Formats: sequence, structure tokens, C-alpha cells
Amino acid sequence: MPSADWAAPTVTRAVDARVVLPGSKSLTNRYLVLAALASDVSRLRAPLRSRDTLLMAQALRTLGAVVDDVEDGDWLVTPGRLVGGGEVDCGLAGNVMRFVPPVAGLADGPVRFDGDPHARRRPMAPVLEALRTLGVEVDDADRGGLPFTVHGRGAVRGGAVTLDASQSSQFVSGLLLSGPRFDGGVTVHHVGGAVPSLPHIEMTVETLRDAGVVVDDLDAHTWRVEPSEVNALDVQVEPDLSNAAQFLAAALVTGGRVHVPGWPQYTTQGGDHVREVLDMMGAEVVLDRAGLTVSGGDGISGVDVDLRGSSELTPVVAALCALADSPSVIRGVAHVRGHETDRLAALRTELTALGAHVDETDDGLRITPRPLHGGTFRTYADHRMVMAAAVLGLVVPGLVVEDVGTVAKTMPRFTELWAEMLGHPVPAGA
Repeated sequence: MPSADWAAPTVTRAVDARVVLPGSKSLTNRYLVLAALASDVSRLRAPLRSRDTLLMAQALRTLGAVVDDVEDGDWLVTPGRLVGGGEVDCGLAGNVMRFVPPVAGLADGPVRFDGDPHARRRPMAPVLEALRTLGVEVDDADRGGLPFTVHGRGAVRGGAVTLDASQSSQFVSGLLLSGPRFDGGVTVHHVGGAVPSLPHIEMTVETLRDAGVVVDDLDAHTWRVEPSEVNALDVQVEPDLSNAAQFLAAALVTGGRVHVPGWPQYTTQGGDHVREVLDMMGAEVVLDRAGLTVSGGDGISGVDVDLRGSSELTPVVAALCALADSPSVIRGVAHVRGHETDRLAALRTELTALGAHVDETDDGLRITPRPLHGGTFRTYADHRMVMAAAVLGLVVPGLVVEDVGTVAKTMPRFTELWAEMLGHPVPAGA
């Protein structure tokens, strides 16, 4: 997708659409890491292909795995001897910069990590210090972030580490995913503020168990992975539920209906929380065997909502709050200041520029709706800002989204899917 400005489409009728989602980024990247560490060839069915997952696949190729494109868009992953001497481009992908360094500790030589300019501002110190505690040499010139070099020696001692994961659950997940290949496994104990996005750690634990790894997560804030072989995987990647938020929000904004087939009855994806949020804001939400259907009603209700476990929803929910009939408060998302951009500052700036009244709080936003007008909506190289702007554009004429191409981080076909949603009705019986 080109990096150009995009005039967000405005509609004058209720949306009535069926939207098929691409695979989950979070699951795709976890499966890729485990497949690269496995004892045999793995097959990932319907994985997400986006900038983040392509960067992950290439990072693992750099370390010696073979990731092949096969029929039906699947990936076939053949593990190999983990080798050093290469460089990993992390882009802006938190998964890559936090999941791959522990794998690099198992390589037989140095591996250098770097990424996009903003990636150098994303926190990494807890992971790097944990690796040092586990016996891995890391050279970061005391930056606590990119660029850095992991000096692999072919094995990692492993053991117990204590870290503060209040900035990102990825600090924990990255260590757990490689833990079964460490000589002594790994025990990760969190100290500090509340861990954000806990469902993502639950997802990591479940994917490890899918690969036959023994994980003990009975004690609060402590996760123990036993040293063991990682079994090969043959898995179907679930749809990306966090990437459904903007499509489902369109039903609420326009008083229409959006159906997403294949929505799982059970999932560890934090994006599933969107069902509860939309219900609170006035939508009719129905989950059945056919999938999820969201229908809008007479308007959008303001909310007081905690998104700690599903912070990726923050930009789209903030957009809905700006269109609501009463003030809203979003809580529990202080950590999104360290995502692709400072999302709280970015949302306050851009929503205010369109006419809303927005205050930043210690852990979120307070949004008071006011009449909105068109203008340029800056995205700060953040894919979720594009998605929030698209929701606003449905009813705010003249909204131009800067650098729409940044959405390719997780959804390369976003503008195509958005246009299809606005023009294609839901088939009868969906």
C-alpha cells in the first residue's frame, strides 16, 4: 500500500456488510517463533501477511529457519541450526524486537538488531537485562533499546529472572517462547505495576502448550517454562479480532449491520473485548456459530471503560467516544504511550484538531464530544491511527488521512476491505 494521503469515505446510509478478516498478527508471530524452534516441519494455515509478520519471518530466516510460501497462502516452516552473523530489521514490530532476541541467544554468533527510527524509542531494557541474567551477552551501549547486538553462544543457561513488565506484556512472552530451548528452562517473575494486555501472555502460554511445552502459570505474576522439545505445529490461524474493531464500529456509527464470519467461540485474543465495549456503547452484539454480527441503534453512548487487557482497541474506541452522545473515559492504557507512537498524545492532538475536547489522564483519555469538522488526520506511522480515522470519516466529511500506507503494518488491504464493506451487502442468511 503506498504511503499517500487518503480521503476517508463518508456514507449517508447504514452499512450492511460481511467482512472476512485476515489472520491474527499476534498468533502468526508466536507460531512462527515456535515453529523455528521446533523439532520438525510446521505448517501455519492462513497466517497474516503484513509488514510485521513478514519482518518476523525474515528475522527467523536470518537465524537459520526456512519459511516457505506454499499453496493456499500457508507457510511451511523448517527449523535449522540457529546461526549468527546476520542483522534483524525489526521495523516498528514490537513482536520482532522482543520475541527474537531470546532466539538469537541460542544462535552460534552475534546478531544485530535495529529498526525504524521510532522503534529506537520503544522500551527494551527489561528484555535485555533479563537475557543478561540468563547468561546472554548483549551490547546496547547502555541505551536500553535499539540498536543492540545479541552475542549468541549456541546455548542459553536459562533459570529465573525478575523484571518489570508494566510497560509491555511482550517482555514476558518473548522469554517464555524461547524458554523451552534454554538449558534450565525459564521462570519469569513480574514485579511492578499491573501487567498490560494479560490476554497476550495467556495466548503465549496456550501456544506453548499447543507445541507440547509444559508451562506453570498457577502463581500470580510468575510463569515457569520447563526445558523440553518443541513439537511441530499444524495450526489454523484465527482471524485478527483487534483488526475487526473499526469494521464493527462502522455498524454502530451508521446504524447498520456488519457480520464477521469465523469469530471464535473461545479465544485468548484481547480483541474479543470489542464485543463488550460495543454493547456498552449501544450496539446489538450477537455471536453464534456463523460468526459475530453487530448492529447499530439510535446512537452511540458514552462509556467509562477499562481497556487494560485490550489496549489495541484504544484508537477506534476513542473515535467512537468522539462521536458519542455523552462524555467518555478510557482507562488502564498508560502503556500505549510506548507503542508505535504515544497513542494518548496522538489521539488527543488529532481529535482536538477536529473539534472534540480531549484530556489526557494518567492512564487514558477523557473525551467530551463536540461537533467535528474535516481536516488532515495525522497517523504518526501508527496503523491503528489510520483505523480510527476511517471510523470518524464515515460521518465527518472532508477528513483526509495522512500516510495511509502505514496501515500495512497489520492490514495491507485495509482500504480495499473498507471500500468493499461500504459497497457490498451481507448475503441472506449470514
